[in-house]
Amino acid sequence: MYRRTQRNGMNSLMAKGSQVKRIVAKALRRIGLGGFEWKSSGERAARGGSPNPYPTLANVAYGTHPRQVLDFWRANSSEASPLIFFIHGGSWRGGSKSHVSHVAEYLAAGISVVSIEYRFIAAAVREGIMPPVKGPMDDAARALQFVRSKAAEWNIDKTRIAASGGSAGACSALWLGFHSDLSHPMSTDPIARESTRLWCIAGIGAQTSLDPMQMKEWIPNSHYGGHAFGFRNNVNGAGSGFEQFLESRKAILHWIIEYSPYAHLSAGAPPVYLGYKAPPAPGQEEDDPTHSANFGVKLQEKCKRLGVSCELVYPGAPDVKHASVRDYLIAMLNT
Repeated sequence: MYRRTQRNGMNSLMAKGSQVKRIVAKALRRIGLGGFEWKSSGERAARGGSPNPYPTLANVAYGTHPRQVLDFWRANSSEASPLIFFIHGGSWRGGSKSHVSHVAEYLAAGISVVSIEYRFIAAAVREGIMPPVKGPMDDAARALQFVRSKAAEWNIDKTRIAASGGSAGACSALWLGFHSDLSHPMSTDPIARESTRLWCIAGIGAQTSLDPMQMKEWIPNSHYGGHAFGFRNNVNGAGSGFEQFLESRKAILHWIIEYSPYAHLSAGAPPVYLGYKAPPAPGQEEDDPTHSANFGVKLQEKCKRLGVSCELVYPGAPDVKHASVRDYLIAMLNT
């Protein structure tokens, strides 16, 4: 009798815990943090294979801010190895470089891995950086240049570097890949002289545009992105500053164009892989508009017009060649 009562009590607690998780997950989606998963480290290991090995080099500083650090895993190869450059998600407001997965599998395939930290939006605001998204975007570019500057020491093939990430990290990866080269060949700083060109890009749940008008056209209940341009939540803490963001679009259009990946996409851009958890729903409101596959559909349409390879994957997607980001990156970096 005691065991049955105890078991029923545990089941009740587990049910309540699941309900809390669903409520919190829904709230996170409303503020653009829906990319986080309620997974223990054991569950993540079971889903993604073995836990990541300890980095060859941990917390390597690429700048002076405490968050301007990265981890590096070196593939065991006599030849210069391709590299995966991972940018974690979290709406540029949270997350960690520890979110990188499948490291052991990449190493086994002869691919080295870097996972970076970067300044969050709050830090950029404190430093007076405008728009605030410039902070994390610039950090991603600087980290990439820093890694390239270590090519000889770390046995990296500079020509075969792929950027990958989830949600905001995927948006940053796309921005890096589509933007004109951010190198400064005449700089006295040798790191600044390094290229930001990429071999390919792969992301999950990517925001392919940060233009509020474009997002509303693609996904009617869009509410993401205001924080990236300095628009705060309402007084009661609700919302994401999206209404002000949309109303102010014309005044800050130069910023939007500068930091929106879609605006930079042009012929000759590197190949792209985009994965989403749900099928696209054109013209419909969505449970998770921040990570809508509509972002992928619209980017793929532009890629097709420009002759840029773009593989779009979601449940029921046609013409899927690679079932996962992992499969795509291993295939692309070993060709």
